[in-house]
Amino acid sequence: MKYYTALLLLALGSLDTQGAEPYRITLTSTTKNLHLEHWSLSGSEITPDSPNWSITKQTLHGGKQEGVDLITVDNGLMTFSIIPTRGMGILRAGTEEVSLGWDSPVKEVVHPQFIRLEDRGGLGWLEGFNEWMVRCGLESNGHPGTDRFINNVGEEATMDLTLHGKIANIPASEVEVIIDRQAPYRIRIRGRVDERMFYGPKLELMTEISTTPESASLRIQDTITNRGDDPQEFQILYHANYGPPLLEQGARFLAPVSQVLPFNDHAAAAIDTYAQYAGPTVGFTEQVYCITPLAGRDGRTLIGLVNRAGNKGVSMRYATSQLPYLTLWKNTPSLGEGYVTGLEPGTNFPNNRRIERKLGRVPTLAAGEQHHASLEITILSNHHEVRGLEEEVSALQRQQPPVLIRKPEAKD
Repeated sequence: MKYYTALLLLALGSLDTQGAEPYRITLTSTTKNLHLEHWSLSGSEITPDSPNWSITKQTLHGGKQEGVDLITVDNGLMTFSIIPTRGMGILRAGTEEVSLGWDSPVKEVVHPQFIRLEDRGGLGWLEGFNEWMVRCGLESNGHPGTDRFINNVGEEATMDLTLHGKIANIPASEVEVIIDRQAPYRIRIRGRVDERMFYGPKLELMTEISTTPESASLRIQDTITNRGDDPQEFQILYHANYGPPLLEQGARFLAPVSQVLPFNDHAAAAIDTYAQYAGPTVGFTEQVYCITPLAGRDGRTLIGLVNRAGNKGVSMRYATSQLPYLTLWKNTPSLGEGYVTGLEPGTNFPNNRRIERKLGRVPTLAAGEQHHASLEITILSNHHEVRGLEEEVSALQRQQPPVLIRKPEAKD
C-alpha cells in the first residue's frame, strides 16, 4: 500500500509541476509562417486566483494603419497597447486617473510601409510619430546628417543617416505571450525585431514588456545582440512622450542630475527653467537638454514628470550603467501642433552619430556581445505617491549640486 501511495503522490507532484509551467502562445512567427490576426485571453482562463486581467490582439484596417498589429494588455488597473508592427513600441498606457502618451498630429498607427525615412531631409520618421514609448536606434539615432562608413569594396564612403534610425519602423519577426501561473502572475509580451542587412549591421532586439495584475507599473527589458561576426556600433534611446494631463502649465520634470547641457543656443537661453513647463504656446520652438543623471548605491536612477497640482505623475527607474545619458525634449507649441515633452534615457545624446562618436558616446558590440537595458515605469495617482518620487529624487541629488552648463558642446 505504501508503494502505491508513494506512486500516487509522485504523480500528483508531477501534475502540480506541470500546472505551474507558464502559459505560452505564439502570435507571430516568421520561422513558423504564423500570424494570428485576432486573439484574446482572460485571467479567468489562466490564473483563476487573479482573474481580472485580459489581453486582446487585433489587426487594424483602413488608411495608413492597414495591416498594423496591436496588442492591448489590461491588468485590471492599467492598460497599455504594444505595436509589434512598429518595432514593439508602446502606443499608449494609463489608468483611469492618469494617461501616458500624447495627442500627436499623426492620428493613425502608421504602417512602416508608408514611411519614407529620407523625406524632408531625413525627417520622414516623424510621419509615424505618435507613440508614448518609441525606441530610437539601433545602428544609429539622433539628428539626420551624414556619416562615414566602409562600403562593400572596402572603401570609405558617405552615408545619409535619418532621424532616430530604423528600429521603430521594422515589424517584429517573432511575438509571443507568456503568463506565469504562479503569483504574482506576471504577464509578458515578448518580441524579436531584426535590423539586418548584407554588408551592414546584423543587430537583434529581444524585448519583454511585462506587468502584474492590478499593478500601476510596467517593465521593459531589452537585449540588443550583435549577430554578426564583426564588431558593430549601436545606439538606443527610449523616447517616452507625455502630453496632458501630466504636461501642463506648471508641470515639473524631476531627476537627480550631475550636469545639464543645452543642445543649442536656443536651449541655452532658457536653461535656468529647464525643469519647468509652460502651457501651450503658439510658435514655440523645441528646447533640448542633455543630462547626466546621478545614480544611487544600487546603480539606478529615478526620473519623472508631475503635474502642477502634484497629485499625478509618472516615474521611470533604470540603471545608468545601461543608459548613462538622458535627453529632455520640451516641445510646448499649441495643442494642435503637438504639445509634448520627451523623457529619453539612452546610450547617447541625440546628436548625429558622427558627432556622438567624436565625443565618445557611441558604444560598440563585439561579435555575439549583448547590451541589456531595463526600465520600470510607474504611474503615480495621488499626492503621497508624488511626494515619494520628490523625496527620493532629492535624496539622490544630495550627492552633489547640479551643474548647469551655459553653452552647448562644440560639435565641429
